[in-house]
Amino acid sequence: MSHIVTVQDAVTAFADFMEPTAAELDAIELEMPAILADVDLLDAQIITLDRTATELDARRIRRARRRVLAARRALANHAADTHRGGAA
Repeated sequence: MSHIVTVQDAVTAFADFMEPTAAELDAIELEMPAILADVDLLDAQIITLDRTATELDARRIRRARRRVLAARRALANHAADTHRGGAA
């Protein structure tokens, strides 16, 4: 008979003290537009994997890339403003 033994890390990985902090949740919330833009870009790219890309697909990918760049730029600008103190 073989015994099933749990691994301590797997058991404690979901313990209450392992929850994200408020600062980590705020950081995730701040990055959410960039994350969603990346997901949209991946969706547009996945659509074209099994077929030849049409002009509409190419436009959808270009628009998604522009949204990713805009979201990342906004995130970088926000980080720079925060680092500088936010005052101009």
